[in-house]
Amino acid sequence: MSTIQSLEDAPLADKRILVRVDFNVPLEDGVVTDDTRIRAALPTIEFLVRGGARVILASHLGRPAGKGYEEKFSLAPVAGALQKLIDAPVRFAEDITGSHARACATELAPGEILLLENLRFDAREKACADSFCKELAALADIYVNDAFGTAHRAHASTAGVATLLPSYAGFLLQREVATLTSMLENPARPFTAILGGSKVSDKVGVIDALIGKADTIIIGGGMCFTFLAAQGYSVGASLKEDDWIARAAQMIEAAHKAGVQLLLPCDIVVADRFAADAQTALVSADAIPNGMMGLDIGPQTAQNYAAAIAASRTVFWNGPMGVFEMEAFEAGTKAVALALADATDAVTVIGGGDSVAAVNKFNLADKMTFISTGGGASMELVQGCALPGVEALKKEIS
Repeated sequence: MSTIQSLEDAPLADKRILVRVDFNVPLEDGVVTDDTRIRAALPTIEFLVRGGARVILASHLGRPAGKGYEEKFSLAPVAGALQKLIDAPVRFAEDITGSHARACATELAPGEILLLENLRFDAREKACADSFCKELAALADIYVNDAFGTAHRAHASTAGVATLLPSYAGFLLQREVATLTSMLENPARPFTAILGGSKVSDKVGVIDALIGKADTIIIGGGMCFTFLAAQGYSVGASLKEDDWIARAAQMIEAAHKAGVQLLLPCDIVVADRFAADAQTALVSADAIPNGMMGLDIGPQTAQNYAAAIAASRTVFWNGPMGVFEMEAFEAGTKAVALALADATDAVTVIGGGDSVAAVNKFNLADKMTFISTGGGASMELVQGCALPGVEALKKEIS
């Protein structure tokens, strides 16, 4: 039998503790524009500081080439943002496992924090190279993974180093796994899953998994047009994956056989081009004109979806209903977000990604039960995939 050790069981005082966090935050002109992910890690960091640990934080930011320092991907601004949020000294290492990082780690006093430079400046991070795992492990006595957003990656800092040090799960990672697992294994019913985004091909595994678990599945976003095409409708110039139409038809049939209600749009907001100032019209889902593209669900669809959400006790949402970044096509996504906010008797789980951006845009984040910090990781967990960053923490017990 295997188990994951809780951080509450770890010896903290005077220990150097390497914590993998997810500080992959947006930057603009060297300033953090959204500190949600930093705030999400604070409970673990503050617990370690209070326990007298010497805290060493490691994260990636963006997608550097892996060939060394790139200023636009430096974590230096993140160190400053963290310092504003926590009552403990925050130092910044100018490298990852080099001489400066090693010196800073050695000099770190109990209750102090050190943030290493971007892990992905070194190509060995993504390759999970043994040499890099050993260099990271040499900085610390204990390893903690609190980066659920990267738990689906088998990288040096998420999986490799966990095999070299006593390893524990941070509070954020524990809560992410517990919440999503409970939602899948023992949801309060009715259980409704809302899936949007652009491509069916990105969500097919999730839909297949949820057909066996959810009572209702709501489809929106660009992916809905492949489903509408599977029903024989013309979708005009809307985004459509021709290679996935037959597969979409199979999912519709599978949902029917399983007794799962699969809801598709009945009306669509269409536009003559993909632009904020495009000419728009409201049409029936089975009458999209040639040359027009669907960019949002219509008001009747939004009303139908809101009614399904209101009747639910558990709701999982991943993916917007339309191009919500443009005001002309935000109404459908906003209606779904408001319906979740109003579902005060339900457990509402936002599965990372653009859905998080949507509830933040409409200032509804505090109305949700739980907001996942990991879109890709949450999707893989929903599909039943093992997450390398979680598996690496499991220890055999007798």
